[in-house]
Amino acid sequence: MLARISSATVVGIEAAPIDVEVDVAAGLPGCHIVGLPDAGVKEGRVRIRGALENTGFKLPPRRITVNLAPADLRKDGAAFDVPIAIGILLAAGLLPADCAAGAVLVGELALDGGVRPVKGVLPMAAWARSKGVSRLFVPRGNAAEAAMVGGALDVVPVSSLHELLASLQGQAAPVGASPVEGPPALPPRGLADLADIRGQPIARRALEIAAAGGHNLLFVGPPGSGKTMLARRLAGILPTLSFDEALETTMIYSVAGVLGGRSVVAGRPFRAPHHTVTVAGLVGGGPTVRPGEISLAHNGVLFLDELLEFGRPVLEALRQPLEERSVALVRARRTVTFPADFMLVAATNPCPCGHLDNPLRTCICSQGAINGYRSKLSGPLLDRIDMHVDVPAVSYRELALAEPGEASAPVRARVEQARALQRARGPRANARLDGRELNAAVAVDADGHRILERAVERLALSARAIERVRRLARTIADLDDSVAVRAPHLAEALHYRVLDRPAD
Repeated sequence: MLARISSATVVGIEAAPIDVEVDVAAGLPGCHIVGLPDAGVKEGRVRIRGALENTGFKLPPRRITVNLAPADLRKDGAAFDVPIAIGILLAAGLLPADCAAGAVLVGELALDGGVRPVKGVLPMAAWARSKGVSRLFVPRGNAAEAAMVGGALDVVPVSSLHELLASLQGQAAPVGASPVEGPPALPPRGLADLADIRGQPIARRALEIAAAGGHNLLFVGPPGSGKTMLARRLAGILPTLSFDEALETTMIYSVAGVLGGRSVVAGRPFRAPHHTVTVAGLVGGGPTVRPGEISLAHNGVLFLDELLEFGRPVLEALRQPLEERSVALVRARRTVTFPADFMLVAATNPCPCGHLDNPLRTCICSQGAINGYRSKLSGPLLDRIDMHVDVPAVSYRELALAEPGEASAPVRARVEQARALQRARGPRANARLDGRELNAAVAVDADGHRILERAVERLALSARAIERVRRLARTIADLDDSVAVRAPHLAEALHYRVLDRPAD
C-alpha cells in the first residue's frame, strides 16, 4: 500500500516542499530511504522503528520503501522522522487513510516516541501559510517560532508521537500555539550604556553617525583606548527592529539552529567572531550550507575586534557581501543565497605593538613592520568602510575626573529621528543608497564641490570613497535636521577618513 505525506525542507532561508512517499509491500523485511538523503535522514530508520515500537506499534515484517521527492534536491537533518513514521503507519493500514490530508508534518523522533525540535521551522511555516496549508504539525519546542507567521495557518504543537496520532485521528482537540503579533518593544533593557564611556567625544560622535545612517565604521587606536567598549554600546543606540526585519532575522537564526529557545530575535544582532574564524565560518558554507557570521549579523552589527589579526582571505571575503548585501554560496548541485545586510564595525591597533602616536607609550615598531601590518587591510576593502576614526589613549584625569558621557537613550532618540527622515525619502538607509538615490538626496553646492575637489587631490579618494563621503554627509545633515547637505557636513564627513590621509 502506498501513502503520501507532505513535509518541507529549507534551502538557504526559503522552504521547499517535500513529498514523503511510503510503500509497504511484500518482500525481504527492511526499510530503504531514497531521494538523496544524507546520513542524518538515513539514520532516522533506527529512530523511527524505536519510536513506533515504544508507542505500541508492531511493524509488519515487510519491505518498506521511502521516497523523498523531488529526488534531485538533497535532504538533510532529522525533520523527516515524523512524516516518515506517519507514512509507514498509513501505508501499513494502521491509521485512517485521510487523517493527514491537507497537513504538513515536520519533527525529529526520540526512541521513546518524543518529538524533538528541528531547525528551519519558521521558513517552513511561512511557506505553508503562503500555500494555503490548513494544518502544520511541529514539535512543541518550535511552536511559538512557527506561530510568528500568523494568518489562517493552524500550527499544531506536539510533544510525542502518541499526541500526534491522537490529534490526527481527532481523539484530542489540537492545542494551537498563540500567534505572535510582533517583537517585544525595543530597545531591550540591560544593554551597555554610552554613559560608561569617559572622554572620546569624536569616537562617540562617529558612533552616533554610523547608527543613524547604517554606516560601516573602523576604530583605530592603542590598546585600552576604549575601541571595544564603544563598539559594544552600538546595539543600545540602533533603531528598533521592525516586525518584518525581526521575522527575517529570526528565519536566519532558525535555519542556523541558534535561536536558543527564543521565539523571535527581538533585538538587532551583534555578532563578534574571534579572529581565528575561517572563511566558511564568516560567510557560510559547510556540508549542509549553513549561514555564516555575516548572515547571522543581518539587520544588525558584525564586530571584528583586532581587525588586522584576521586572515587576509577572511577579510577579502567581506568585499562582495558589503556591496551586494547578500552572499551566494555555489555548490555542485545548487546555489544557496543568504541575506547579509549588516553594519561592519571593526577595531584595530595602529601598528603591531599598538602604540604608534600614543603619547603615553613609545612605539617600538619599524616603518616596515607598520607598513606590513597595515597592508593586511586592502584598499578595496578600506574603500567599503565609510568611517575610519582615531581613538586616542585616555589620560588618567579623563578616566577619574571627567563627568559621565551622554547616555544611550537621548542618542538613540536622535538616531531614530534621523532614520525617520531617511524613511520619508525612500525605503533605504543612507548607507544603502544607490547612485540615483544618492544624487537625489545629496545636491552638492559650489562650496561642497570645492571641498570634495581638494579632498580628491590631497587624499586621492576613489569614486567609491567619494560616494561614501556623500552618503555620510547626508546622514550628518539628517542629524542636523537639515534638508540640504552643506559644506560643513561634507567637511565633517571627510574628517572621518583618517586612513586616507597621507603620512607625515
